Amino acid sequence: MTTQYSNQPTGQQHHGAPKAGASGNVFSIIAIFLGVIGFIFLPIVFALGGLIMAIIAKTVRHERLATIAIVVSAVGLVGGMVLGAIFASM
Repeated sequence: MTTQYSNQPTGQQHHGAPKAGASGNVFSIIAIFLGVIGFIFLPIVFALGGLIMAIIAKTVRHERLATIAIVVSAVGLVGGMVLGAIFASM
């Protein structure tokens, strides 16, 4: 049995289709970008911000790319600090 307004059977609710494209991974994409920038320039600011955004994307928003963003931001944080220490000692 279907309702007169839609083709959905009665008793079932439509919760909406998942978002297509990158619109569902906005926090993760920004976190990846910040992690890469943090590897090159000011890792304490950019990579740490990316790591925080990636954790939010993973725990609150459940984004698919959040794990990749966490790894990229963590590598950007540690790698940027090591790279900065090497250049500071020259």
